[in-house]
Amino acid sequence: MGYELAIGDRSYSSWSLRGWLVFAKAGVPVKTVSGRLYSDDFKRLLSEFAPAVLAPALRLPSGLVIGETLAIAETIAERHPEAGLWPEDADARAMARWLASEMHAGFGALRSHCPMNLRVSYETCEPPEAVLADLARIESLWSLARGRFGAGGPWLFGRWSLADAFFAPVAARIAGYNLLVGAQAADYVATWLADADFRAWRAEGLSEGPDQPFYKRDWPTRPWPGAQ
Repeated sequence: MGYELAIGDRSYSSWSLRGWLVFAKAGVPVKTVSGRLYSDDFKRLLSEFAPAVLAPALRLPSGLVIGETLAIAETIAERHPEAGLWPEDADARAMARWLASEMHAGFGALRSHCPMNLRVSYETCEPPEAVLADLARIESLWSLARGRFGAGGPWLFGRWSLADAFFAPVAARIAGYNLLVGAQAADYVATWLADADFRAWRAEGLSEGPDQPFYKRDWPTRPWPGAQ
């Protein structure tokens, strides 16, 4: 028995995207099992991955189920060191863990006002001050990582790492809600929009069924930015 990952709707479940990217970027095979959010189908999925109560949840080859994306990421990094999911340099690795942890626990204003929606992009989302403060903090963290460790590659620490997995849905939010960021952050967002794994995830989500009403907003829309 291999790895089995429970996920929600690809278009909306930001934590599912993070969990899936761990496997995609590591080149580790995983079977995904999905359930539609806000439905009995999702309750059915979680019942099959008890005692986890959120998606993503991971069933290990031993049959043990673990929840929480950060735990999933650390588990795969530990079991597959050849994938190099954390930076090799000790200081870079420490900072990458810090960034991933801060994303895991924070930025509630951005996450609430701009829930991930890979099906639509808005011309504006009228971001309140709390969202702008989250964006400023995110930009400062990205700049710190890229300025000190990002030479030689387009990702936060140069080469792709688990820190990038945790900020992929943030990049999607910046694109989807047309949030204004500086040139360096915009370049990072563009890197994600052009990423083959991200694009494959988004394309599969577009075919998963009708829009979820919970995520609908009344702001004017625009074409999804970047490569389609």
